[in-house]
Amino acid sequence: MTWLKPVSIDGNAQAAYNEFLRDLEARLADPATDRNVLAREVLAQAMYGREYGQLLADAPLAALNLDARNVTFEAEYYMATDPEKFAPVKPLLWLWKNLDLTPVGQNPVTGIPVRRLLAERIFKRVGRNFKCWQNVEFSVGYNMEVGNDVVVHRYVLLDDIGGIELRDGASVSDYVNIYSHTHSVLDGPDVTLRRTVIGRGARITYHSTVLAGSVISDDGMLATHALLRGDIPPHGIAMGIPAKVTRYKLRPPQEYDVDARTHPHDPGRKANPNFPDPTPNQTRKPTLEEMGEG
Repeated sequence: MTWLKPVSIDGNAQAAYNEFLRDLEARLADPATDRNVLAREVLAQAMYGREYGQLLADAPLAALNLDARNVTFEAEYYMATDPEKFAPVKPLLWLWKNLDLTPVGQNPVTGIPVRRLLAERIFKRVGRNFKCWQNVEFSVGYNMEVGNDVVVHRYVLLDDIGGIELRDGASVSDYVNIYSHTHSVLDGPDVTLRRTVIGRGARITYHSTVLAGSVISDDGMLATHALLRGDIPPHGIAMGIPAKVTRYKLRPPQEYDVDARTHPHDPGRKANPNFPDPTPNQTRKPTLEEMGEG
């Protein structure tokens, strides 16, 4: 059951869009396709309305920045990024990111199916009917595992460097941040990777943040502006900073794919071998004097 209704557009426009999508899918499926060339050609047409070669002659600065071989991603500076895995997805991430800045990406009729095509070739796994709205950011993309009927809304950050799972029917609302790495409070270069798991039918609502290694059970919910460092049990609703479970949905008993009470948690692995594993305790509580109560 959904609250959304079907919307149609002009038939000629839809036919043109369908032809574009069929051509893009065929080129992506062709092992002979150079993904860097494909991405720059699509972007040249979508952003400047001309062929890449013409744009290169007329405006080389603009043209060169459409080719992923001429740009870098933040993730390429990470020690944890696998260059062999990142290389084939990089041009597709660049296409995704920049196409979202054009009318093609902003239009759900074209933007959502294009992202679905790209996700099938970027993510570690993606199920049917993946719906992703515009301006979503990934760290590397290839550590994303996405189930069926997952929805990701606008301006979401999915920091998948340590791995993110979005199980069937999960919903991620606008401006959510989901992380899979943490930094030591004493040494910024001391980074620990932990897989973050979002269970079946779970909802991560507006402007909330999920920290690395958290497990949100099936049908769990994280409230608006909440900060989760830990787990949410099945049907639990967590609120606040830090987030704590304050309510439970009224649901009949059921079997769970993800139950944070029993689900295996990622023990963490170091992204930087120069630091000990595990990270020792590095903080203490303030004294009464430091709190102004002494």
